[in-house]
Amino acid sequence: MGKRTLTRTPQGAPRNASPTPRNRGVGMLIITAYGIFAVSSFARALYQILTDFDASPVSYSLSAFAAGVYIVATLALARIGARAWLIALIAVLVELTGVLGVGLWTYLDPELFNEATVWSHFGEGYGFIPLLLPFVGLFWLLRHRPGTEAARGPQG
Repeated sequence: MGKRTLTRTPQGAPRNASPTPRNRGVGMLIITAYGIFAVSSFARALYQILTDFDASPVSYSLSAFAAGVYIVATLALARIGARAWLIALIAVLVELTGVLGVGLWTYLDPELFNEATVWSHFGEGYGFIPLLLPFVGLFWLLRHRPGTEAARGPQG
């Protein structure tokens, strides 16, 4: 594991010489949350599409789309590098747009949604975690932008 050392700033205050990379520490918890949503939404969408797609094609298609977004976000968050960061940022922004858009849409046109999606009513069926998760993801990504000390990790 990477050893953390303290160096001194020019003013003499201690400073972390090796900040935690984006995919470690709290980042690993965020990746785990995304992974859980990726697996659960994929399994749910696959089952719904294979067994009863005609009952609610819009809901089931949106569930499949959400699963794809969660899969991409999970994989990109787990990787280090500027390209992975950009892909993760785009995925999390799409997720945020999706949960806000679908959440609002389910209130404005409830007849269209015979069955709930992951993002229905802003993720109400999942304890509103789908609404909170993209904000946490964005915060973490913006704190670990490529080129910043936090993004470099122990290797520099």
